[in-house]
Amino acid sequence: MKNLFNLSSLSLDEINAILNRAQEFADGAVSDAGKGKVIGSLFFEPSTRTQNSYTMACYKLGANVITFNSEVSSMKKGETFYDTVKVFEEIGCSAVIIRDKQNEYWNQLKGLKMPVVSGGDGTGNHPTQSLLDLLTIKQEFGKFEGLKICIVGDVIHSRVAHTNIEVMERLGMEVYTSGPEEFREDGFKYIDFDTAVKEMDVIMLLRIQHERLSSEMVMSKEEYNKLYGLNAERVRAMKPHAIIMHPAPFNRGVEINDDCVECEKSRIFKQMHNGVFVRMAVVERALIGE
Repeated sequence: MKNLFNLSSLSLDEINAILNRAQEFADGAVSDAGKGKVIGSLFFEPSTRTQNSYTMACYKLGANVITFNSEVSSMKKGETFYDTVKVFEEIGCSAVIIRDKQNEYWNQLKGLKMPVVSGGDGTGNHPTQSLLDLLTIKQEFGKFEGLKICIVGDVIHSRVAHTNIEVMERLGMEVYTSGPEEFREDGFKYIDFDTAVKEMDVIMLLRIQHERLSSEMVMSKEEYNKLYGLNAERVRAMKPHAIIMHPAPFNRGVEINDDCVECEKSRIFKQMHNGVFVRMAVVERALIGE
């Protein structure tokens, strides 16, 4: 059984194997690993890209998908998280994909016999987002070693940032963070944003996660955009080969201006495109157990 909860528990060989398989899918490889199987899609937090690209990945592997809606479920009657997930095993699902607001929610699911694949947990991990980021970077540069990346914005609340920083450093990338002081996290290398724009190979922007803030932001959206937003002037200051990334959803006019979202350096929609191939590789791995 091949669960996927985080990347920190995987070796670099395992990570590269997933990336290589994802690239094969991007190049046109097909698989019927899901034929005759049903996958449960259980998202307890909102999602557009992750849930739907997982669903598309399952369809491309030949699987059917049951999409769960917690708002009309027996959880409203007091059913526990474990018991809810267990239902999907008992009705015949071959695997489940889960996103939940709890960090490390999988610790509650140790009684399951079917594989669990994460769509993100709280502020902790987002393994497939990180994998699709890595695939996009590898397609662009052909390597990881020695590349410089700055992750800009609400680092402290970002499962994407936490996952990427750990795995990218293991892969030999130089990882920096930037953004307002209220979003900085101890232990990560900080760099001035305008300096980062000139020196980095990758600028990765993050949205402000208002739903996780305990109080109102100190800084207004307008001030944030002025100090940490990517605009055309900052794009012109980037290295010729440097690229822009964002896990999305993005807030236009806050961390990135309209005219930068699909500019020549942006790989934001390419990341989304790659998400299907990465999730095909991850679901196939879960189903065949290799």
